[in-house]
Amino acid sequence: MTPAAHTRPDRPRRTSCPPWPRSVLGRVPGSLPLAAAARGAVALALPLLIGLATGWVVPSVIAAIGALWGVSQDGSDPYRVRVRRLSWTGVSSALGLLAGELALRSGQPPAVAVTLGTAALVAGAVSLRGRIASVSGMHLLLGVTIGSGIPVPGPWWQAPLALLAGVALVLVLSAAPWLWRRHHVERAAVLAVYRSAGEALAVAGTDAAEQARLRMTLALNHAHEVMAPHLAPRGQRRQDGTGELVRAFHCAVRLGEAVTAVVWEGHALPPALTGVPRHLAGRLLPGDRTAPEDHVAEPVSETGSPGTRALADLVRAVDGEPDGADLELRLPVHERPGRAARVRYALLLAGCVLAAHLLAEVLHRPRGYWLPMTVAFVYKPDFGPLLPRALHRCVGTIVGVAAIGAVSAAATGTYAVVGVVAVFGALMAVGVRHHYALATLGLTAVVFVLLDLLGDHRALYGTRVVDTALASALVLVAHFVVWPDSSDHRAEAQTEAAVAAARRYRDAAPQAGPVQRQSLRRAAYHQLAEARRTVAHARREPARRGRPLPDWESAITAAERLCDQVTGQAVAGAASPAR
Repeated sequence: MTPAAHTRPDRPRRTSCPPWPRSVLGRVPGSLPLAAAARGAVALALPLLIGLATGWVVPSVIAAIGALWGVSQDGSDPYRVRVRRLSWTGVSSALGLLAGELALRSGQPPAVAVTLGTAALVAGAVSLRGRIASVSGMHLLLGVTIGSGIPVPGPWWQAPLALLAGVALVLVLSAAPWLWRRHHVERAAVLAVYRSAGEALAVAGTDAAEQARLRMTLALNHAHEVMAPHLAPRGQRRQDGTGELVRAFHCAVRLGEAVTAVVWEGHALPPALTGVPRHLAGRLLPGDRTAPEDHVAEPVSETGSPGTRALADLVRAVDGEPDGADLELRLPVHERPGRAARVRYALLLAGCVLAAHLLAEVLHRPRGYWLPMTVAFVYKPDFGPLLPRALHRCVGTIVGVAAIGAVSAAATGTYAVVGVVAVFGALMAVGVRHHYALATLGLTAVVFVLLDLLGDHRALYGTRVVDTALASALVLVAHFVVWPDSSDHRAEAQTEAAVAAARRYRDAAPQAGPVQRQSLRRAAYHQLAEARRTVAHARREPARRGRPLPDWESAITAAERLCDQVTGQAVAGAASPAR
């Protein structure tokens, strides 16, 4: 029987999935990142405590500002990625602070404006080249903004070194677990694929199957990104202790293909089959002591569908000796915005920063750094939809100002203030992972305390809310007047690239070997997921009057179903000859 002849059962039944131990699942989505919250609290409180104990209050506050920026870039990704991102954050922000500080000390207002404009041009030019470059550009601009807006006593080199030390503290706290759980993040990502595969098998043959398959694909995309540095060909791979993880990931890729075929076939499965991913996880990753290693009986007979036979073949392959074959999967190269887009963004960012600086000079001279600083935070179209980001910035600032105003009235002692900083630092660390408004709330409250410790005792609660609204409005007006269709162009380009990848998979899969087929399939699903994300961002921007957006979602959905169909047919073709 060919896959095209398979039909859904008249009355699909929902099968149950065996329970997974919590440690096998990794961190449950939506749970509080307690470790990150603890790092945020310690990273912000420790410099202040040291400053109070030694009398070096100003360097300790600058170090706390560095720690604040470091907490904003802390993450749950692999340790090597965290180290790279935090290292660039520290270096770029310290260089920016040095440049801004020297411009301010020159006593020439034009020098400050030129430095801000130059930093904005550099930040805009590099920001659309990738996540690390974007983070570096933003913090270069933030460093210049703070350095040129806050007079800091002491030698010129002291503040940049203190800022760098604060970021380095976050780096040490974030990367320290590498010493005792080196590949924990990679292991959790791979195990999440097996969990989501089990969930997809459990609902095979029901209306929930397609969404479950999509969740499995997203988990596999994430695992692929996390495991990418370890996936060099066997002869070139470093001896870093990831052999079992690499094999588990390769099997997860094969499992994803088999599960996709089962979902496409549309048949409900017995419990023995829905437990296959759980069994495979226990066999492939025995280092997790709670991962089950119970034996799964032969799941299907010779008359099973191609998808179920593929599951059976995978179980036999895993239970037997490793075959030594490497898939050599590589992540697809994502299209970056072209030179014209980078130039336009750099000019717009520089224009907004200079306009905010001039407005601050008129309204707040001296110390009018809040307006250009807000522009640097808000105008990040590569970080997501611009309008929601600006609105969340305003809401977070309003709530943060209200919160710190209420708390400051109760926190009367110096050490109580340090405790307040620790609490809001932990809140910011949680917000970084869950919601931008929450992260802004924590950052706003901490900044108010730190500036007070630097000697800025002005009552600026209402002023900072107005400044945030002005800066956000400035960014939105400039962007949507000059470049209103930027998100549309990104969505269209990503959708076209994803559809093209799906067609390449369709055209090449019938003649491709297993390695090439898996590579084409992974590239197609990666680009389809990226297209969905980009289209979702475009939908959240203001609608252009008289110009309804194209129905990109339908094209993406059709391409996903095409990939599912090609996968089902490829699995059937691979399974049929030997039967």
